[in-house]
Amino acid sequence: MNEKNGSELDFLSPVWTHLTDIRAVRGEGIYIYDNEENQYTDFTSGIGVVNTGHCHPRVVEAVQTQASKLLFGQMNCVIPPTAIKLAAKLNEVTPEHINRFFFANSGAEATEASVKLAKAATGRSNIIVFQGSFHGRTHLTMAMTTSKTVYRHKFQPLPSGIFVAPFPYAYYYGWDEETTVEFCKKQLDLLLHGQTAPDETAAIIIEPVLGEGGYIPAPSAFLHHLRDVCDQHGILLIIDEVQSGFGRTGKLLCFEHAGVKPDIIVMAKGLGSGLPISAIASSNEIMEKWKPGTHGGTYGGGSAIAGAAACATIDVMKDEELVENSAIRGEQLVLDLRKLQKRFPIIGDVRGLGLMIAVEFTNRDSTPNADLTSKVVKSCIEKRLLLLSCGSYKNVIRWIPPLTVTQKQITEALMIFESALGESTKIS
Repeated sequence: MNEKNGSELDFLSPVWTHLTDIRAVRGEGIYIYDNEENQYTDFTSGIGVVNTGHCHPRVVEAVQTQASKLLFGQMNCVIPPTAIKLAAKLNEVTPEHINRFFFANSGAEATEASVKLAKAATGRSNIIVFQGSFHGRTHLTMAMTTSKTVYRHKFQPLPSGIFVAPFPYAYYYGWDEETTVEFCKKQLDLLLHGQTAPDETAAIIIEPVLGEGGYIPAPSAFLHHLRDVCDQHGILLIIDEVQSGFGRTGKLLCFEHAGVKPDIIVMAKGLGSGLPISAIASSNEIMEKWKPGTHGGTYGGGSAIAGAAACATIDVMKDEELVENSAIRGEQLVLDLRKLQKRFPIIGDVRGLGLMIAVEFTNRDSTPNADLTSKVVKSCIEKRLLLLSCGSYKNVIRWIPPLTVTQKQITEALMIFESALGESTKIS
């Protein structure tokens, strides 16, 4: 076949995985539509991106208005007012000590930037990450990602200086939370004595809820321990809020649940409601150690449209109380999922914060059940409910609807899920 004469999908790179073959041409709230106007309930939110829902009118209006004025202003050449406005808005919603912001395009870019900032600020070389982490798919962030082998398969050797500590995943270990936290504290201490000395460790970076690793919240006690370790040794604590941020967990930023103080915050996904934008935030004291010109990018901060979308997103979050809705609807979702768990013991665990909820499927011997997970996801898609799986063993279904979701819409989605469970367990 002539390579120029394939089908329309043949022109796309095969490196992308596809949950569905739906050609989404329109979105509104929690729904997307194909070119035949078939409606699908989107509980993926574009993997936690459209927290304000698809095409929120205020975000669309902000983009349209900005597009008629300025599309792009390269940050090294001019300073787009949207970047200044966004930094001011972020300053209002972040902790008191956080007052400097750097913008990029994606979560991986922002994560790399946070590592460079930590190295510049401390003069140290090494980074500690946690088992099950996902920080991106660039070469550095691949080295920092341990949630699945596919993300780094046959790309090694990867950048060095990355060390992996256990994450307090109590359900996996089969222990209570306190026992799990104590184990992980001891293992971190062992790592600092056996692999990377404190005086060569620039930062510890953690997702307050593991994303691709299985939607596992980090216990508050463990986050506070990390803060204490960092304070003791002059290590910076980086909180990766790429997926857990902007209302997803029932707080604007997830670390607020624990009341822990980060040195650097990484943000992306929900910040732009679908426009590509990310940010890192830190204190003036830390940012001042970042030598001008040592980091940057053509589009970072320069997209006036993405900046306008992010500003509108923050305003919508506040005015429509989407963070509060996330907490309320999350409680509803967890309560009803636990009712289903009693009827379907194949559901080993239900966990999460806000609207970042996981259902983990395990066999009677507690081993992961990826096959059933896949069947349930497929059955839901056939019933026009879009859900994603995650976890190192691919045995977790994650619930990440837009934060605009209503009580009725949650109930309707659960009815579809229940039906899919019934069909899939019969097949199994």
